[in-house]
Amino acid sequence: MSGLPLWTGIELVTPLNARVSGPVPAAITGISIDTRTLQPGDLFFAIRGENNDGHSFVDAAFVRGAAAAVVDETHAELLKFAGTLYVVDDVLAAMERLGCAARRRMGGMVVAVTGSVGKTGTKEALKVVLSAFGKVHASAASYNNHWGVPLTLARMPADADSAVIEIGMNHAHEIAPLSAMVRPHVAVITTIAPVHLENLGTEEAVADAKAEIFEGLEKGGVAIIPRDTPHFERLEHWAQQSRAGGVLSFGESELADARMMSFEQGPDGSLVTADIIGQRVRYRVGAPGRHLALNSLAILLAARAVGVDLLEAARELVHFVAPKGRGEQVTLHVGMGSAKLIDESYNANPVSMRAALTLLAEAPLPDILGRRIAMLGDMLELGPDEDALHAGLADVIGSLPIDRVHTVGPHMRHLHDALPAAKRGLHGATSAEIMMDLIDAVAPGDVIMVKGSNGSRMGPIVAALTERYAGQPVTHSEG
Repeated sequence: MSGLPLWTGIELVTPLNARVSGPVPAAITGISIDTRTLQPGDLFFAIRGENNDGHSFVDAAFVRGAAAAVVDETHAELLKFAGTLYVVDDVLAAMERLGCAARRRMGGMVVAVTGSVGKTGTKEALKVVLSAFGKVHASAASYNNHWGVPLTLARMPADADSAVIEIGMNHAHEIAPLSAMVRPHVAVITTIAPVHLENLGTEEAVADAKAEIFEGLEKGGVAIIPRDTPHFERLEHWAQQSRAGGVLSFGESELADARMMSFEQGPDGSLVTADIIGQRVRYRVGAPGRHLALNSLAILLAARAVGVDLLEAARELVHFVAPKGRGEQVTLHVGMGSAKLIDESYNANPVSMRAALTLLAEAPLPDILGRRIAMLGDMLELGPDEDALHAGLADVIGSLPIDRVHTVGPHMRHLHDALPAAKRGLHGATSAEIMMDLIDAVAPGDVIMVKGSNGSRMGPIVAALTERYAGQPVTHSEG
């Protein structure tokens, strides 16, 4: 560590466009918008959210050791005795300005990642790879929206050698302004899938919205896009309309710049042979799944684009472990034996659901008598065809060696009814309704995969399973 503060108190005044009430702190060591995770020395931004106004937590922030707080003029008089305040017209806008200032002072390479599926896993794997070659700053969790991106940037140290920033969206025209803040040297789109159709209508509109990431590319930057998607030409068009100096593709197509030539699934990862722009590479990915192996091609293209040796980058992928809620595997102690839990509970859409079901089908059983069990919650924001998209999963499930499928939610009811009788398990309107029955149904030798959109609340099932069988306290929380 350099020992330098993240910010000095005086240098915050200009980017925040603030007046200061109280003594200016010598140093700011972190940025927070949540008093539950705030650390002493942090600068607290009183962001106004959908459910809470951060100004209500300013006193708590100072009790926890905040060095100062950013508040708006409306609340400044009421809070003037709480501690040092940076008073601004709009708190979120001030955080955006600070994020842009952090980006201006950072001299390293920046990679931005978006996509309908796999952006968080790709971001995490890139962080693992690039960390072997310097100081890396990356988005925490899935901080990829209108407050998550500026927060991530504001937290970026000036001496970072590289940064990996995740960018997400629910509607059109949300990614473009975030990409303009990030100003990436490399922009990655993992894939295009039928998500957010409730807001966007068509997959073509999804592709257009994701392609907004290219609008912020630094001149001469690199755009990385999936070759196997039917929307490849659309993405390529938007990339070529940007300031990108080159467009690279990845996939299994012979036309891909990074092509997966072979894939061997293992219990704790996979072995990949690939051709990366004419160079043959064989490497291990530390988490299982064909979808992760394919995204590793984009990761290697991005690492190469920021100046990392390709073979050295490939060697680092063995250290990648799937994040919590996105493929993390947990050993459960059931009776006199063991079972395996695959936690895919954070989010779901038809593409990621099929990938997770395939991962479950390929997972080795801990015991010859074990079963492969899927616990599936509703996929949300799929538009008018959502019930048909849920029912359509029955075809892929019928073709895979999956023994039992339990379902949760009104949309998953359509899958439950469409399943072959031999594979049809329990169904509940909510996860809470059948949670205990699902937990009690686990047997030694089973492999259980839990997946659903965050709003279907499958996370508490994961937490209950790990508390019952893995001896871990409940730590999973959902908004």
